[in-house]
Amino acid sequence: MYSSPQRRTSSETIELRKDGGQWLKSLREAKGLSQRKLADLIGTDYYTFISQLETGRGRIPPDRYRVWSEALGVDQREFVKNVLKFYDPITFEILFGNEQISQ
Repeated sequence: MYSSPQRRTSSETIELRKDGGQWLKSLREAKGLSQRKLADLIGTDYYTFISQLETGRGRIPPDRYRVWSEALGVDQREFVKNVLKFYDPITFEILFGNEQISQ
């Protein structure tokens, strides 16, 4: 069974998820949104889901990227590019190499 599309040690994966969570939190705070308000905007019943993501426990389902980017006021392509950096760094590297991303 293939369990890690990132092919990284679990500690590296955990750190990437935490970094991704901090990035999401910074976007949310920059928009002046509470976790509860963001949960409402993305259509989830539980604001604790936002908390889990911001602490690196879990990831945004790909079918929800558009909703998240709209709620956070981020261009969809830039949002997905950033998400790939944290959730699937191998794919990010293949697609973008050492290209810098906007924060």
